[in-house]
Amino acid sequence: MATWLSVTAFAMAALSAIALYAASPHCMWNALRGRPRIARIVGVALAMLSLLIWTSALGTAAGLCAMLSSWMLALAVQPYVALFVGTPDADVTTAEPG
Repeated sequence: MATWLSVTAFAMAALSAIALYAASPHCMWNALRGRPRIARIVGVALAMLSLLIWTSALGTAAGLCAMLSSWMLALAVQPYVALFVGTPDADVTTAEPG
């Protein structure tokens, strides 16, 4: 049972990271841009849900560490996936002006 809870918690953390990345002005995914306020609210709600599931599966301290590590891993991977998948605006978005 703890395995399913852990997989669900990781999925909620990843979805939270996607929503928060969509709310960022640096988002390189064209399909995710558009409603940053709603994306930010959904991202925070999914992060809290992920934290709740992680802590119920592993306990308070281990659940907090697991949630933060899975969340940060998903947040750190987003720009690289967008760059390597070949989003048309990725090179323009990452280029510095001047």
